[in-house]
Amino acid sequence: MTKQIHIAGLEDLQRAAKEFLDAVKGHSLIAFYAPMGAGKTTFTTALCKELGVEEDAVSSPTFAIVNEYRGTGARSIFHFDFYRIERPEEALDIGLYDYLDSGELCLMEWPENIEPLLPEETLRVHISVLPDGSRNLSWED
Repeated sequence: MTKQIHIAGLEDLQRAAKEFLDAVKGHSLIAFYAPMGAGKTTFTTALCKELGVEEDAVSSPTFAIVNEYRGTGARSIFHFDFYRIERPEEALDIGLYDYLDSGELCLMEWPENIEPLLPEETLRVHISVLPDGSRNLSWED
């Protein structure tokens, strides 16, 4: 069944983040597919804020590939940006499976660059930019 959440604009971001987290409870591997500039990092920041991470602590891990944040209850949140990965095997060099098997929340940007390595249970979320500049999140669950 396809699920969707519409994000009217930046002012609607926290509502959408809360709704999304409620809708995907039980998923710890979440991959965001979207074109450059669609708001993957912005939405990840809103998710982390909802989970108790200080907003200014969240940044795109484009060069580090992975950032770790602490949410409420000191749970780890791993934020990946695979944009610079040219071969899926490069992700193995950072210990990808240690993160994915940790049971902690893993939020992934540019997962298409490591697609063959993603476990079957990965929730694949698509962010679309609509003509009016709003965003639509969609996923199969």
